[in-house]
Amino acid sequence: MRSLNLLLLSASCALILSIAYAHPPEGVWKKKLTWKEDWVQVWKTIKKEAWETKWKKVSVPIWKEVQVPVWKEEKVPDWKIIKKPKIEEREVPAWKDIKVPEWKKVTKPIWVPTKVAVWKEIQVPVWKEIQVPFWKEIQVPVWKEVQVADWKQMFEPQWVKMGIPGEKFLGKDHEGWEYTSHDLWRKKLIWKPVWKKVWRTEKKQEWRTEKKQEWRTEKVQEWKTEKVQEWKQDKKLEWKDEWVQVWKNSKKQIWIKEKRETWVEEKVQIWRTEKKQVWANEKKQAWKDEWQSVQVPVWKEVKVQEWKKVWKPVWEKVWVPISHGHGHGWD
Repeated sequence: MRSLNLLLLSASCALILSIAYAHPPEGVWKKKLTWKEDWVQVWKTIKKEAWETKWKKVSVPIWKEVQVPVWKEEKVPDWKIIKKPKIEEREVPAWKDIKVPEWKKVTKPIWVPTKVAVWKEIQVPVWKEIQVPFWKEIQVPVWKEVQVADWKQMFEPQWVKMGIPGEKFLGKDHEGWEYTSHDLWRKKLIWKPVWKKVWRTEKKQEWRTEKKQEWRTEKVQEWKTEKVQEWKQDKKLEWKDEWVQVWKNSKKQIWIKEKRETWVEEKVQIWRTEKKQVWANEKKQAWKDEWQSVQVPVWKEVKVQEWKKVWKPVWEKVWVPISHGHGHGWD
């Protein structure tokens, strides 16, 4: 291997020496037009789908407060002539109608200060609840027929011997003689109660495991448009419970004397119900125009970069040898 390397080295040196001492060929430098491949960056117009916000006019229902007449029941005092018994020397219980106060729960509308939100639309991730089926093992009752022993009363026929007291006429013969008998016995069929063991079918409740399909709630992530909340002062109608005093009829026990009964007239104050017209606030539905934003797809022209292959002219400097004849060997 070492001898081969030395041989190649000596050959290379001889070639270099021969080139160095050789006469260069005669010639001139000339320009040559060539086409060189190159890549240039160009811009191309393409259409890209985008979303544009447009406003749509819609009618939304609103509640408008109006005053409407209503009838309100109230209690007013009145005088009533009644007859009361006047009894002497004996006291007996009697019932008297009276008015007693009680509290009644009513609901009244009130205005409560509140804040309402002004919204700005943003895209936020949300969890959506979906229903997915799954199998759940449950215990269900089933009825199984079983044989149970029972005693049943039955009646069996039985012949018993019974005596017939006294004389009994049996008939006559061909000569006219009568035949009679005394203290005869005869058989009588009776029904004797006996208890027998019988088997009857009953239903017995048992429990077995079954699979029942149920639904459970799972959450999946989705994207939805939400609004950034800003607050402004407003008021809303709420209902508040209050207690008002009303009067109801009741009976009170009194003691009166009884011996000589007389009736006297007396005026007592009673309460009667009257209807009074008042004005109440009521909500009436109306329609209001609002502008609602919707997302619609549009096509937009955008510029994108790409590389394009081109050929450029290039002037190259080349050496053209000059030929003096065929004797020197230069072409």
